Amino acid sequence: MTKSVIPFTDIDDRIIEKAKTRRETIAGRYPLTFALIGTFGLVSTFYGFEKIIDSIDLFVNHPWILLIIGITTLSITGLALRKLG
Repeated sequence: MTKSVIPFTDIDDRIIEKAKTRRETIAGRYPLTFALIGTFGLVSTFYGFEKIIDSIDLFVNHPWILLIIGITTLSITGLALRKLG
């Protein structure tokens, strides 16, 4: 029998596996609840971004600047994803 270099890793692995199994059973029992919570998180994030952008006078007065920044950001991330495969 060999000793682990890092103590308690076996215990940690067992705890993580038990938590993962429990999480999967809860998500399986209540899929609508988890979908609603996820949707709320997504919508809250978008609404938060909208409020932040609305508080910046430059973007409120010149929406075309915001449009150019958005299109540039999407283009750069698209190119990066294409290069990553």
